[in-house]
Amino acid sequence: MSESFHLDAPPGFRGLHPDLPVRIYHRHLPHWRQAGATYAITFRLADSIPQAQLRSLQRWREMWERSHQEPRTESDWDLLAREITHRTEAWLDQGYGQCVFQHVGLANEMAKSMQHFQDQRYLTSCYCVMQNHVHLVMKPLGNHALEDLLRDIKGFVSRKVNRELGLEGPLWEQESHDRIIRDEEHLYRIVQYIGNNPMKAGYAEDQWVRWVHPDWESLGWGFRDS
Repeated sequence: MSESFHLDAPPGFRGLHPDLPVRIYHRHLPHWRQAGATYAITFRLADSIPQAQLRSLQRWREMWERSHQEPRTESDWDLLAREITHRTEAWLDQGYGQCVFQHVGLANEMAKSMQHFQDQRYLTSCYCVMQNHVHLVMKPLGNHALEDLLRDIKGFVSRKVNRELGLEGPLWEQESHDRIIRDEEHLYRIVQYIGNNPMKAGYAEDQWVRWVHPDWESLGWGFRDS
């Protein structure tokens, strides 16, 4: 794509800045943080990956840790994050769990929650709501931390879903996948991945709950269905 890629950066986007500090912290996954950056985020329902797959992933993680002894480099952590994302997203599209967002009304509630504080706490640029997970491009604004923004969005939707469906207990897997988007070309690939995810997973078109910022779309950053 690099030879033909020519789009200018869309409004509000800022990729990984080479001259600004990056903070890395780890839970089960590595997380990179840089002030003013835009992130690609995936978060999923707690039952969206079966235990057998999670055990398989844990065994792979243990092998990876043995072959990548501490101290681990930023490149090591990046490789780990990429591999975990690759494996888990393939499982997510298979539609495990209760898939509460197959209810279009609840999927629309999830969508609205990601724009509730638009231009106040964050800039949401695009998203799609899958039946058991969500993809999102977001830039925190001001002093708002990404972790806090996601916690509030997920908590609000969790209460709505549990009340609507008569469920109890945690709705979401606690930890989200997130990474700083490197540059405009990387952003474009992510936007297209998000837009194509419902079709790739076999959803009927009337089940697609996806959105891209109209200011971005007017400048050529819209979804390209293929």
